[in-house]
Amino acid sequence: MGNKQRRIVDLSHPVRHGMITYPGLPGPEIGEHLTREASREIYAPGTEFAMGRISMVSNTGTYVDSPFHRFDGGHDLAALPLDRLIDLDGVVVRVEGIADRGRAVDRETLLPYDVTGRAVLIHTGWDRHWGTERYGHGHPYLTADAVAWLVDRGAVLVGMDTLNIDDTEDGTRPAHTGLLAAGIPVVEHLRGLERLPPQGFRFHAAPPAVEGMGTFPVRAYALLGDGPVDGPVAEA
Repeated sequence: MGNKQRRIVDLSHPVRHGMITYPGLPGPEIGEHLTREASREIYAPGTEFAMGRISMVSNTGTYVDSPFHRFDGGHDLAALPLDRLIDLDGVVVRVEGIADRGRAVDRETLLPYDVTGRAVLIHTGWDRHWGTERYGHGHPYLTADAVAWLVDRGAVLVGMDTLNIDDTEDGTRPAHTGLLAAGIPVVEHLRGLERLPPQGFRFHAAPPAVEGMGTFPVRAYALLGDGPVDGPVAEA
């Protein structure tokens, strides 16, 4: 590619006041702590600031799960190594339309892909239902056998563009259990994976370093190409 300009592809859902990410969980409450009008009483004439506030559950928008989400004593967000979250070699597993054939993404589906040392992003196309009632029901998911294969092959991170990486009707949550036990972060509610090539991109999804918390929204994105990022090249 030799110094070719890089493209940025945004893979996150914007967080908006009241939005529903997961049925049954409250949407975020976004407001103001300090308004611009009030700040004029604090700063010099002509100088003003806005300071916002947000109250939300940590499973909001596009977010990462750390081992602490599933296991007491597992790495929380602050302890999660950055080398498992940023500048990762990425690979996309294309299973778009799988919900029409059966929802399970199994081991056989993954076999053709080289996942070792990579961020594995499962593209189902389910994100087209985001913001609708349909999004919360009947989504594709990873099977326990698929997860065991990803762990054995040394995947670094696993992401999916669905409500949950697990079948929500299975209370044992085998996908979360297997991946997080192996220290492999999970990114859920991705979007726009159709804009990525099958491989040859770098994936980033770092949360704030919050102690004592296992999940938090991320600004997930991919970088395509190997040159400088020049000008307005981001794709929403």
